[in-house]
Amino acid sequence: MSNARIQRVSGLIKKEVSELIRELKDPRISPAITSITDVQVSRDLSHAWVYVSILKDEQEKEEIVSVLDKARGFVRTELGKRIRLRHIPEIHFISDDSIAHGARIDEVLKSLKQEEEKEEEEKKEKEEKEE
Repeated sequence: MSNARIQRVSGLIKKEVSELIRELKDPRISPAITSITDVQVSRDLSHAWVYVSILKDEQEKEEIVSVLDKARGFVRTELGKRIRLRHIPEIHFISDDSIAHGARIDEVLKSLKQEEEKEEEEKKEKEEKEE
């Protein structure tokens, strides 16, 4: 199967699953704390791995992924109603920490920049005192 079709199906699934998560009535799943970061589809379109970024602690992430796993049948049924495919892929939800990891890297870079600026100020003050 062509890569273009696989990418197109992957994009459609990503869009629709994002909307479906917003429609789920489970209070543990909030659209503000969950987002779909990527969808990988097998070459034969029989499986789709949905990567979900969850902005919570590790225990709550596992709970939310568990809730999503329990809703797989509903999600797949709704995908079948929304996407015109002969066979709707089996859905697998996977926790993705890339957003949290990126935020951590951003924090580290900011702290390094602050330290560097502080060192420069101290150096300038030291030079002024010597003069």
